[in-house]
Amino acid sequence: MADGEDGSSADDSWFFDSLAHLTPEPPTKRTMCDRCGRPATVCLCPFLPRQPLQVSTTVYIIQHPHEETRVLRTVPLLAACLPPDRCHVIRGKRFKQGHHPELELMLSSPYTYVLYPSDDALNIEEVTMTTQLANQDTPPYNMVIIDGTWTQARDIYTANEIFHLPKQVKLSGTGVSEYVIRTQPTDNSLSTLETAAVAMAALERRPEIKEVLFAPLRALCKFQLECGAQPHQSKEYLKSRGLYKKPSPHHTPENRRLCKKTSPHNTTGKAGL
Repeated sequence: MADGEDGSSADDSWFFDSLAHLTPEPPTKRTMCDRCGRPATVCLCPFLPRQPLQVSTTVYIIQHPHEETRVLRTVPLLAACLPPDRCHVIRGKRFKQGHHPELELMLSSPYTYVLYPSDDALNIEEVTMTTQLANQDTPPYNMVIIDGTWTQARDIYTANEIFHLPKQVKLSGTGVSEYVIRTQPTDNSLSTLETAAVAMAALERRPEIKEVLFAPLRALCKFQLECGAQPHQSKEYLKSRGLYKKPSPHHTPENRRLCKKTSPHNTTGKAGL
């Protein structure tokens, strides 16, 4: 039996030729739920309220663009629980004054608050206490929450003066986050959904709001842990016990994007720009 120049049998060439004509089948896409955005096999809709939760507070999520690409985000669950006109997601890092008239109008309202722990921030309970002392009905508040890592949230707040227009409020005595499948910076840090739930429950003096909004988050964490995910402790907890390992600079999202741009496989001709 004669061998080809590459050492293979000439009789085998028909096999490789036949493979060249095969059309690969496209990968099968998982069926996704339209409401919760999760794969149908781990749909969280049974844990969402049957009807959108009726609240008087309107939540404005100022979302860092990088947050949109993260997996296991909590903002989609928050939006799925609330009426569309009570949860608005605005993505961006820079919001110049005069360029966002509707946003600035909302921020100029005396009933708008930004959740940010500045030096002048009030405890959110003080807001409701003022209303009670004045014997007033609960007004329709606007609550602004910056969605991103702590560093991203701080950068957005400090770089945009329009977010300094409303009063700042902060949460206190919230306990440890139940979002155990993602590392929080401190023991008192909460996910965006948890932050919104605690804030709305306090502003409207309705504890049941927190329980309704926490239900899908708890289910999400339960699903992930059952599938092999490990519970995360906060960076503060790990550092206090000498267990925290700082991520390698090569593994940060910013450096991964930079490496992709400067990769020799980048064919855009704009590497490094």
